[in-house]
Amino acid sequence: MLDSHTIETIKSTVPVLKVHGKTITTVFYKKLFRHHPELLNIFNHANQHQGKQPTALAEAVYAAAANIDRLEDILPVVKQIGEKHRALNVLPEHYPIVGETLLAAIKDVLGDAATPEIMDAWSKAYQIIADVFIRVEEDMYSKAETAAGGWRGYRRFIIDRKVEESCVITSFYLKPEDGQRISPYEPGQYITVRVKPEGEEYTHIRHYTLSEAPGQPYYKISVKREDAAENKPAGIVSCWLHTHAEPGTSVELSAPAGSFTLDQTSERPLVLISGGVGLTPMVSMLEATLAAQPERSVTYIHAAIDGDHHAMKEHIEALAAAHKQLKSYIIYERPQEGEICDKTGYIDLAFLQAIVDPKSDCYFCGPVPFMSSVQRHLTALGLPSERTHYEFFGPMGSLEA
Repeated sequence: MLDSHTIETIKSTVPVLKVHGKTITTVFYKKLFRHHPELLNIFNHANQHQGKQPTALAEAVYAAAANIDRLEDILPVVKQIGEKHRALNVLPEHYPIVGETLLAAIKDVLGDAATPEIMDAWSKAYQIIADVFIRVEEDMYSKAETAAGGWRGYRRFIIDRKVEESCVITSFYLKPEDGQRISPYEPGQYITVRVKPEGEEYTHIRHYTLSEAPGQPYYKISVKREDAAENKPAGIVSCWLHTHAEPGTSVELSAPAGSFTLDQTSERPLVLISGGVGLTPMVSMLEATLAAQPERSVTYIHAAIDGDHHAMKEHIEALAAAHKQLKSYIIYERPQEGEICDKTGYIDLAFLQAIVDPKSDCYFCGPVPFMSSVQRHLTALGLPSERTHYEFFGPMGSLEA
């Protein structure tokens, strides 16, 4: 336990962290990879390049400092981060390296303001925070390993099928190389793929949401090819999967993880809203609900650029035809000639008011601007925060304007 003086010292640094947090964590990652390049094997290089990872770490550090005297208040955040750490195979021996480097980064950025008293307080606080993460993550490792068909670390899978879903999204069906059972999962969870493309110095790891309801002897992921764009490099793993991975190709997976999951005990109307490849968790949730809760009202709204970019269109149409409780809507930003959709342009409040029951549970996923807009409209509709759920692809972020 931390003494009251240490707690007071840590909390006094919160305003400074809020101002300098991203600078500190940017320096942290540069130091970390310079002195421990082997850790590049477990970090997403694209998120580093775009600044997403330093921002996420800065927010986590700020939250921990602000709540150092009541860490139980941020336990949900710890568990969410812990899910990703377990999926990436972050281990207890990594924490001392991270702590030493983070303290050095704080000292570098704050200079003389980082007094010996402040640095000593942060050293003690970091150990407390690290111990919480290690304990939470070990419980997650144990549960993943002891689940029926489960495992710890990585396990080899073979691509059984590869199916083109749209001009940018392809589905991959993955079966275990050893032919044994695979771990169950909840609708909305993801698996982690580890590959080492030819010519790459380090392994590359990516999380991909499972895009089919649980219960099959395989895992299905639907991957968008991330081409290079302004200030954004091409996705190494997604491009490798699209252009090089074929049936018979071997990849490594960690067991299913993730806290963005469907509450299957609720009987309230269900609304699922997706943009682009954000349909992957929505389709899993949709299929699971139709199978387990045939009386539950479901509204599914999907937004895409146009028909060429619309993945699984025929599959959703078939589900809607077979299940009376499902209503499906399509929004195309720029529909091509002859394409039919329910709305052109973007989701707006008037559209949602016409089809969404304010008493619903709502889950949504897609690009951050898309989710920010959806969140704003759902709030205007009167849906409370406890009935709106969303998922970031990548490090945690914020939907606040």
